[in-house]
Amino acid sequence: MSAASPSTPRTDTPIRPRAAVLAAYLAIALMWGSSFLLIKVALGSASHSGFSVGGVAIGRIVLGAAALVVVMVLSRTRWPRELWLWGHLTVVGLLLCLVPFLLYAWAGQYLPSGMSAILNATTPIWTALAVTASTRGTAHGERLTRGQVAGVALGVVGVAVVMGLWRLVDDASFAASLPAQLACLGATACYGAGFAWMRRFVSGRHGHGSLTVAAGQVGSAAVIGLVLSPLLVPHLVVGGSAPGLTPTLALVALGVLGTGLAYVWNNVVLVEWGSLAASSVTYLTPLVGVVAGVLVLGERITWNEPVGALVVVVSVLLVQKRLPRRPSQP
Repeated sequence: MSAASPSTPRTDTPIRPRAAVLAAYLAIALMWGSSFLLIKVALGSASHSGFSVGGVAIGRIVLGAAALVVVMVLSRTRWPRELWLWGHLTVVGLLLCLVPFLLYAWAGQYLPSGMSAILNATTPIWTALAVTASTRGTAHGERLTRGQVAGVALGVVGVAVVMGLWRLVDDASFAASLPAQLACLGATACYGAGFAWMRRFVSGRHGHGSLTVAAGQVGSAAVIGLVLSPLLVPHLVVGGSAPGLTPTLALVALGVLGTGLAYVWNNVVLVEWGSLAASSVTYLTPLVGVVAGVLVLGERITWNEPVGALVVVVSVLLVQKRLPRRPSQP
């Protein structure tokens, strides 16, 4: 995504030591960057029975929502009472949590985690397009500058390089993995649409902090996921046997830390350092994702992946020049 809440953070939060804010920033980069690794581990392997695609997606949302509820209770933060706000948070929960998490979990069966991490970095590009489209014709409509248009075009080139589209001609294995790569891009498109929805219908229209908005959107996604679980999770695990310890721990970390507490850490960075600093996590997550995949899973990278990733990062820099900065959540 992922994805920081676009609401304005509350300013009554006490100033924290710089080391604590830096630790929160690095924790976000580590957790969101390694989310793709955790997805693959949670799905299981030949040596460890794992969770199904639906089990991973809904499991991480429910665990993340539980973690955020605990934080809300401990911090005595009030929940929204506005029905209109809950309606919009439900839409955002679908776009920023349920749908992209399902797509990433499905893609994780077929793609290296590093590839998913790199494609996730295109979120700001989709956000630029979605914000421009959704605000067109309104009083606060946004138009892409020439530099941003160039950034979008460069991003398309970068994605093509990362994917290695030229291999479609003579590489059957690449053609087989193409749907999974497109699923990752579909997930980032959902993130872009979710941020655009937040910007138009939620941001600046309520008096709640970003923690409340995060808990609301993840909580809404958890409720919908549980309601749809008989359809989305006909089998919680793969192979009928109980998941191994390693996949279980991976899912817990993915949910509690990556989907839950990371929002809290991101809120700390937003309050203390501002949205520009928080958005720079976008550039660290693909690096963390690729390195984690290589070191932990022994994944191999080809020349086009780092080259394409660099092109994508440059394109994101161009696109983010004027649009509201939002870090991308996996």
